[in-house]
Amino acid sequence: MQKFYIETLGCQMNVLDSELAASALVRAGLLPTGVSADADIILFNTCSVRQHAEDKVYSALGRLKNWKEEKPHAILGILGCMAQKDQRGIFQRAPHVDFVLGPGRLDILVETIEQLRGEKKRPAKTVCVSLPRTENNSIEVLESFRQYNPERMAGSPTSSDAPSLVRITFGCDQFCSYCVVPFVRGPEQSRPPQDIADEVQHLAEQGVTKITLIGQTVNSYQYRQTRLADLLYQLSGIAGMEQIDFVTNYPLGINDYLLQAVRDLPQVSKHLHIPAQSGSDIILKRMNRHYTAAQYREMTDRIYSTIPGATMTSDFIVGFCGETEEDFEQTVDLVKYCRFRNSFIFKYSERAGTKAAELYADDVPEEVKKYRNHRLLEIQVEISRQLAGG
Repeated sequence: MQKFYIETLGCQMNVLDSELAASALVRAGLLPTGVSADADIILFNTCSVRQHAEDKVYSALGRLKNWKEEKPHAILGILGCMAQKDQRGIFQRAPHVDFVLGPGRLDILVETIEQLRGEKKRPAKTVCVSLPRTENNSIEVLESFRQYNPERMAGSPTSSDAPSLVRITFGCDQFCSYCVVPFVRGPEQSRPPQDIADEVQHLAEQGVTKITLIGQTVNSYQYRQTRLADLLYQLSGIAGMEQIDFVTNYPLGINDYLLQAVRDLPQVSKHLHIPAQSGSDIILKRMNRHYTAAQYREMTDRIYSTIPGATMTSDFIVGFCGETEEDFEQTVDLVKYCRFRNSFIFKYSERAGTKAAELYADDVPEEVKKYRNHRLLEIQVEISRQLAGG
């Protein structure tokens, strides 16, 4: 029996995609292995949010040249966001890769691998990706980003302590100027609520007691008249489900109906992850984030006043194009005001194909980015310590 190995980089969407892909491959008769050298099939499920994630993949691919030479009939594939973004460019940097499959075409993963396994002479390099959003009819683009939710094999959750991921939305329509996700993950799509409820019921029957609902902007969920709050009420009624989280949220979608559902449903976590990215209105506008720092503060006030004991975490990008010291200090002020339990802080990384790369110079020196990253992290660590009672 042939063995497969999947290495996953990036967000929870990729983690879930890898879990679903592994289930599909096992059902196709393949055996998973945790040791890449033992595998006959190696898959990288990739991320394109930051350059570092892509560099890590190409470095790993370089180390696999000898593995491919020793196993000429082995299969090496690239999945995920980098596949959609770079497409045939991957073969130029790593010619020993056999196929490239975007996140919107994981539905043909098993078919693609079986075709390669069945060929005595390896066919031409295979690329299967979704249509570019900016160059095609919107309906055709939507159809090309296919939802991928095959049934997970029984017993796939690793432990009762690890929440199982349940996808409720695909894609993103926010178009933040620094982000490639709307282009590599496609248009926003919401799953039917009954399909989600059936999946959660199936997980509960396997003994899963904790789930995390995921989406690029999870609180944008809407299927006909059903919104995220309605879905939370529906899922909370499933026997055995003790904890429900949801990530990642967009600030403008945090309405009172959602907050009241979080407050009133005992199964729903009282913790919210809501990326702010910056505390400067100038930078937020340049990022195309659609809200102001004052609106974010007002949202924070509503959360703390509506939900007793609520906690928040956030994301921040420092050193974005044109960020001045004054802009950065406004971000510091926002972190101090909101008192996040934790913040994930990143230095700005220019991504080809984004509006930021097209319109703005990446003009904040690297040493300034490092300083701002370190300083903001220090401030957040102290707030976290205080909240923990340290």
